Amino acid sequence: MAAVLACGPGAALSYESAAALWGIGPLPSTLEVTIPMASPRRCDDVHVHRRPNLLETHVTVREAIPVTKPVRTTIDLAARLNPARLERMINEADRLGLFSPEGLIAALDEYPGVRGVGPLRSMLGARIFRFTDSELERRFLRIVEKARLPHPLTQQNVAGFRVDFFWPDLGLVVETDGLTYHRTPAQQARDRVRDQAHLAAGLTPLRFTHAQVRYEPDRVVETLVMLMSRLGRARAA
Repeated sequence: MAAVLACGPGAALSYESAAALWGIGPLPSTLEVTIPMASPRRCDDVHVHRRPNLLETHVTVREAIPVTKPVRTTIDLAARLNPARLERMINEADRLGLFSPEGLIAALDEYPGVRGVGPLRSMLGARIFRFTDSELERRFLRIVEKARLPHPLTQQNVAGFRVDFFWPDLGLVVETDGLTYHRTPAQQARDRVRDQAHLAAGLTPLRFTHAQVRYEPDRVVETLVMLMSRLGRARAA
């Protein structure tokens, strides 16, 4: 708070410092603050950005600290982060209810002249962007892409349940079971009910564990290739 106030009126915590305050990025080693272009202030031990396009509507207050809003923070960082980190930040913001990917796309027109708008339009409109709920699911998508397998739909409602991955042409449902949410007997029982519902609907459910996705990607690919081949032949018959 003191660092932001020391930078004068109109100053706001921004970039990776803002992302950390919103809970969508790690805590950086150096504080970053954005101030109006005309401000003569200099702030020791703070990385200062002078931006003429930072408007009052782009700033809010969180924990008594003036900070760029989540959308503006994400746009600012889009010109800096690699695609994997940027995708992770967008997914985390959606999980926390700060904004949705659709809401982010809709908001981009409100930020003319901000550098990160172009990279975000490319990412959000590209085929490679897939919304996932966890790093485990992102690892699985990278396995699918590396193996040059067909891209699945993600986070779809199928036979009354929200599933991680779905190949509608093959009738294949894949779930990735993380360590946190699939280790209790109650959760395992619910997983069995899901699998049974998908089987009853004529679909093929398949589950991979955290250990398989993380440490045995070749086995995951081999299983997917064999199953997709069999399902493809069955559908063609």
